[in-house]
Amino acid sequence: MKAKHFDKTFDSGESIIDALDLSKAKRTSLESKRVNVDFPEWMVHSLDKEAKRIGVSRQSVIKMWLAERLEKAGS
Repeated sequence: MKAKHFDKTFDSGESIIDALDLSKAKRTSLESKRVNVDFPEWMVHSLDKEAKRIGVSRQSVIKMWLAERLEKAGS
């Protein structure tokens, strides 16, 4: 599909999904990057307690809480 036809199709609200090669598509803002953070021991115990309470990993608790806080800060 030529670019002009692609743009026209998109602009008219029609689906362009069949014109895309999604085999190598990436959502770059969701790629992981490893970071190291040191927490006091009491905080690790509190994180572990909360993780066990809700049935997820410590890392998941940290990511959920940080995401919530960053969303609030962005509004």
